[in-house]
Amino acid sequence: MRIVIAEDDPLLREGLALLLRAEGLDVVGTAGTAEGALDAIDAHKPDVAILDVRMPPTHTDEGIRAAVEARRRRPGLAVLVLSAYVEQSFATELLTGGVGGLGYLLKERVGRVEEFLDALRRVAAGGTAIDPEVVAQLFTRSRQDSRLERLSPREKDVLALMAEGLGNSAVAEKLFVTDGAVHKHIRSIFAKLDLAPTDQVDRRVAAVLRYLEDARRAR
Repeated sequence: MRIVIAEDDPLLREGLALLLRAEGLDVVGTAGTAEGALDAIDAHKPDVAILDVRMPPTHTDEGIRAAVEARRRRPGLAVLVLSAYVEQSFATELLTGGVGGLGYLLKERVGRVEEFLDALRRVAAGGTAIDPEVVAQLFTRSRQDSRLERLSPREKDVLALMAEGLGNSAVAEKLFVTDGAVHKHIRSIFAKLDLAPTDQVDRRVAAVLRYLEDARRAR
């Protein structure tokens, strides 16, 4: 796995690089600005870009805009976004860039090394990894007339855990139900969100992104 890291805090940037290299991963480039991140991505053609949301010069959304541009230049590039806070519009443009290969974690999650590495690997494999705190806040902001309101409370629980990137067995373990029950809930979620089977779309990812998009529109 080839990785580029873009983080303006030099201690966190170098700490991340050391952590990943210690795990046998190939950190091919680092940058302290969004422009530097794009240059590194163009030069090294990584599999994954880890980007801070807020970088110089304005420390607002430079990282998000760099992520959007990076995915435009390199379709299929996996992006893991890090932020100190829940940014309500964190995935507004990223969600329109196609499903899969997208993660959003709060920086505090990096300190939980195994969780962080698991999220990174899921994103690199084309999955999603959304921080549980982000999931919780987005759910509380969803509109009453959203398609999400079609879901039962248990189906919302299942979808929230899917958004974190958990597979069926892990969801079942978290909710103390059987794998079969989780499978049944997921089929119901797909039906209620009007997600028909297709060879071109991963319905698990599409369901998660649809829920995030609905939550974003609710703000």
